[in-house]
Amino acid sequence: MRSRLATRSARLVLAAAVVTALAATTACGPEDPSETGAAAPSTSTSSSASASAEGTESGKGGGENGTAKGGTEAPTGDKSGYGQSCGTNDLDFTVTWEAQPISHYLVTAKAKSGITCYLDVNTPSVSFGSGADGVASPVGQGGEDPIKLSGASVAYAGINVKTTEGEGGKQFENVIIATSEDDPNPAEVELPDAPTVDKPIVTNWSTKRDEVIPRIV
Repeated sequence: MRSRLATRSARLVLAAAVVTALAATTACGPEDPSETGAAAPSTSTSSSASASAEGTESGKGGGENGTAKGGTEAPTGDKSGYGQSCGTNDLDFTVTWEAQPISHYLVTAKAKSGITCYLDVNTPSVSFGSGADGVASPVGQGGEDPIKLSGASVAYAGINVKTTEGEGGKQFENVIIATSEDDPNPAEVELPDAPTVDKPIVTNWSTKRDEVIPRIV
Protein backbone atom coordinates (compact mmCIF):
# COMPACT_ATOMS: atom_id res chain seq x y z
CA MET A 1 0.00 0.00 0.00
CA ARG A 2 2.84 2.34 0.89
CA SER A 3 4.60 1.46 -2.38
CA ARG A 4 1.55 2.50 -4.41
CA LEU A 5 1.26 5.77 -2.56
CA ALA A 6 4.90 6.50 -3.17
CA THR A 7 4.53 5.78 -6.86
CA ARG A 8 1.44 7.97 -7.11
CA SER A 9 3.15 10.78 -5.25
CA ALA A 10 6.13 10.58 -7.61
CA ARG A 11 3.82 10.84 -10.61
CA LEU A 12 2.04 13.86 -9.17
CA VAL A 13 5.35 15.57 -8.47
CA LEU A 14 6.52 14.88 -12.06
CA ALA A 15 3.23 16.17 -13.51
CA ALA A 16 3.45 19.29 -11.37
CA ALA A 17 6.99 19.87 -12.57
CA VAL A 18 5.90 19.57 -16.23
CA VAL A 19 3.03 22.01 -15.72
CA THR A 20 5.32 24.44 -13.97
CA ALA A 21 7.87 24.23 -16.83
CA LEU A 22 5.15 24.81 -19.45
CA ALA A 23 3.79 27.79 -17.53
CA ALA A 24 7.26 29.27 -17.29
CA THR A 25 7.82 28.84 -21.06
CA THR A 26 4.48 30.49 -21.90
CA ALA A 27 5.21 33.41 -19.59
CA CYS A 28 8.63 34.04 -21.10
CA GLY A 29 7.35 34.20 -24.72
CA PRO A 30 5.49 37.57 -24.58
CA GLU A 31 8.08 39.19 -22.32
CA ASP A 32 10.94 38.86 -24.86
CA PRO A 33 9.50 39.51 -28.33
CA SER A 34 12.94 40.11 -29.84
CA GLU A 35 13.75 36.40 -29.56
CA THR A 36 10.70 35.40 -31.61
CA GLY A 37 11.26 37.91 -34.48
CA ALA A 38 7.77 39.39 -34.12
CA ALA A 39 9.01 42.99 -34.26
CA ALA A 40 10.93 42.52 -37.55
CA PRO A 41 7.99 43.29 -39.90
CA SER A 42 7.40 46.59 -38.07
CA THR A 43 11.05 47.66 -38.56
CA SER A 44 10.92 46.79 -42.25
CA THR A 45 7.74 48.83 -42.78
CA SER A 46 9.24 51.82 -41.01
CA SER A 47 12.37 51.67 -43.18
CA SER A 48 10.25 51.39 -46.33
CA ALA A 49 8.14 54.40 -45.35
CA SER A 50 11.25 56.39 -44.56
CA ALA A 51 12.80 55.52 -47.93
CA SER A 52 9.54 56.45 -49.67
CA ALA A 53 9.44 59.80 -47.89
CA GLU A 54 13.06 60.50 -48.82
CA GLY A 55 12.31 59.61 -52.43
CA THR A 56 9.34 62.00 -52.46
CA GLU A 57 11.38 64.86 -51.04
CA SER A 58 14.18 64.13 -53.50
CA GLY A 59 11.74 64.22 -56.40
CA LYS A 60 10.30 67.53 -55.21
CA GLY A 61 13.75 69.02 -54.91
CA GLY A 62 14.65 67.91 -58.45
CA GLY A 63 11.52 69.61 -59.85
CA GLU A 64 12.33 72.88 -58.14
CA ASN A 65 15.89 72.86 -59.42
CA GLY A 66 14.67 72.14 -62.94
CA THR A 67 12.36 75.15 -62.88
CA ALA A 68 15.08 77.45 -61.56
CA LYS A 69 17.47 76.23 -64.21
CA GLY A 70 14.93 76.85 -66.93
CA GLY A 71 14.42 80.41 -65.68
CA THR A 72 18.16 81.05 -65.62
CA GLU A 73 18.60 79.80 -69.14
CA ALA A 74 15.75 81.88 -70.57
CA PRO A 75 17.09 84.00 -73.46
CA THR A 76 17.66 87.67 -72.82
CA GLY A 77 17.58 90.45 -75.32
CA ASP A 78 20.83 91.59 -76.92
CA LYS A 79 21.89 93.47 -80.04
CA SER A 80 21.79 90.35 -82.21
CA GLY A 81 18.29 89.43 -81.05
CA TYR A 82 15.27 89.27 -83.37
CA GLY A 83 12.90 92.22 -83.00
CA GLN A 84 15.38 94.67 -81.49
CA SER A 85 14.51 98.31 -82.23
CA CYS A 86 17.34 100.19 -83.91
CA GLY A 87 19.05 102.76 -81.77
CA THR A 88 21.23 105.38 -83.45
CA ASN A 89 24.37 103.73 -82.10
CA ASP A 90 23.32 100.43 -83.76
CA LEU A 91 23.71 101.99 -87.20
CA ASP A 92 26.31 103.46 -89.54
CA PHE A 93 25.24 106.51 -91.56
CA THR A 94 26.53 108.04 -94.77
CA VAL A 95 25.30 111.20 -96.49
CA THR A 96 25.78 111.84 -100.21
CA TRP A 97 24.68 114.65 -102.48
CA GLU A 98 22.26 113.71 -105.26
CA ALA A 99 21.69 116.07 -108.20
CA GLN A 100 18.79 114.29 -109.92
CA PRO A 101 15.87 114.55 -110.30
CA ILE A 102 16.20 117.47 -107.90
CA SER A 103 19.18 118.25 -105.71
CA HIS A 104 19.02 116.73 -102.23
CA TYR A 105 21.07 114.82 -99.69
CA LEU A 106 20.62 111.06 -99.42
CA VAL A 107 21.05 109.45 -96.00
CA THR A 108 21.92 105.74 -96.01
CA ALA A 109 21.58 103.75 -92.78
CA LYS A 110 23.12 100.30 -92.33
CA ALA A 111 23.27 98.05 -89.25
CA LYS A 112 26.68 97.62 -87.70
CA SER A 113 28.38 94.24 -87.95
CA GLY A 114 26.60 91.52 -85.96
CA ILE A 115 23.45 93.58 -85.32
CA THR A 116 19.92 92.85 -86.50
CA CYS A 117 17.34 95.51 -85.67
CA TYR A 118 14.22 97.26 -86.89
CA LEU A 119 13.60 100.90 -87.77
CA ASP A 120 10.18 101.06 -86.15
CA VAL A 121 10.04 104.88 -86.04
CA ASN A 122 9.11 105.89 -89.57
CA THR A 123 10.92 109.23 -89.81
CA PRO A 124 14.50 109.98 -88.74
CA SER A 125 15.26 112.93 -86.51
CA VAL A 126 17.44 115.33 -88.51
CA SER A 127 18.81 118.70 -87.46
CA PHE A 128 21.53 121.19 -88.27
CA GLY A 129 23.11 122.81 -85.25
CA SER A 130 21.36 123.16 -81.91
CA GLY A 131 18.77 125.80 -82.83
CA ALA A 132 15.09 125.09 -83.42
CA ASP A 133 15.31 126.63 -86.88
CA GLY A 134 17.77 123.90 -87.90
CA VAL A 135 15.37 121.00 -87.23
CA ALA A 136 14.17 119.30 -90.41
CA SER A 137 10.40 118.98 -90.77
CA PRO A 138 8.99 115.59 -91.90
CA VAL A 139 7.19 115.60 -95.24
CA GLY A 140 5.75 112.07 -95.04
CA GLN A 141 7.20 110.76 -98.30
CA GLY A 142 8.29 107.15 -98.62
CA GLY A 143 7.89 104.92 -95.64
CA GLU A 144 7.91 101.27 -94.69
CA ASP A 145 7.25 100.44 -91.08
CA PRO A 146 9.17 98.68 -89.72
CA ILE A 147 12.32 98.17 -91.80
CA LYS A 148 14.63 95.30 -90.89
CA LEU A 149 18.33 96.12 -91.02
CA SER A 150 20.89 93.34 -90.98
CA GLY A 151 23.97 92.48 -92.99
CA ALA A 152 23.97 94.32 -96.32
CA SER A 153 20.39 95.65 -96.10
CA VAL A 154 20.02 99.44 -95.96
CA ALA A 155 17.40 102.13 -95.48
CA TYR A 156 17.28 105.55 -97.14
CA ALA A 157 15.98 109.00 -96.24
CA GLY A 158 16.17 112.21 -98.23
CA ILE A 159 16.95 115.75 -96.97
CA ASN A 160 16.26 119.04 -98.69
CA VAL A 161 18.36 121.55 -96.76
CA LYS A 162 16.84 124.75 -98.20
CA THR A 163 13.19 125.14 -99.07
CA THR A 164 13.11 128.94 -99.15
CA GLU A 165 13.96 131.50 -101.83
CA GLY A 166 16.53 134.22 -101.37
CA GLU A 167 19.81 134.51 -99.51
CA GLY A 168 18.63 133.51 -96.04
CA GLY A 169 19.99 130.59 -94.02
CA LYS A 170 23.19 129.38 -92.36
CA GLN A 171 25.98 127.14 -93.55
CA PHE A 172 26.67 123.81 -91.86
CA GLU A 173 29.33 121.18 -92.41
CA ASN A 174 27.62 118.43 -90.37
CA VAL A 175 24.14 117.04 -89.90
CA ILE A 176 22.81 115.44 -86.71
CA ILE A 177 20.84 112.22 -87.28
CA ALA A 178 18.97 110.00 -84.81
CA THR A 179 16.47 107.17 -85.13
CA SER A 180 14.05 109.07 -82.86
CA GLU A 181 13.78 112.50 -81.26
CA ASP A 182 14.47 111.16 -77.76
CA ASP A 183 17.48 109.02 -78.70
CA PRO A 184 20.27 109.89 -76.22
CA ASN A 185 23.08 109.13 -78.70
CA PRO A 186 22.52 111.03 -81.96
CA ALA A 187 25.13 110.73 -84.68
CA GLU A 188 26.90 113.75 -86.17
CA VAL A 189 27.69 113.02 -89.81
CA GLU A 190 29.96 115.10 -92.03
CA LEU A 191 28.35 116.50 -95.16
CA PRO A 192 30.09 116.30 -98.55
CA ASP A 193 30.07 120.12 -98.69
CA ALA A 194 28.90 123.06 -96.54
CA PRO A 195 25.37 123.87 -97.77
CA THR A 196 23.22 126.80 -96.73
CA VAL A 197 20.39 125.50 -94.55
CA ASP A 198 17.01 127.21 -94.21
CA LYS A 199 13.79 125.43 -93.25
CA PRO A 200 15.05 121.91 -94.08
CA ILE A 201 12.75 118.95 -94.68
CA VAL A 202 13.27 115.16 -94.41
CA THR A 203 11.44 112.13 -95.80
CA ASN A 204 10.53 108.86 -94.10
CA TRP A 205 12.81 105.84 -94.17
CA SER A 206 12.44 103.57 -97.20
CA THR A 207 14.30 100.71 -98.84
CA LYS A 208 13.76 102.39 -102.24
CA ARG A 209 15.90 105.38 -103.18
CA ASP A 210 13.33 106.81 -105.57
CA GLU A 211 10.79 107.15 -102.74
CA VAL A 212 12.93 109.53 -100.68
CA ILE A 213 13.34 112.49 -103.03
CA PRO A 214 12.15 115.33 -100.76
CA ARG A 215 9.53 117.59 -102.21
CA ILE A 216 7.44 120.29 -100.59
CA VAL A 217 3.85 119.11 -100.63
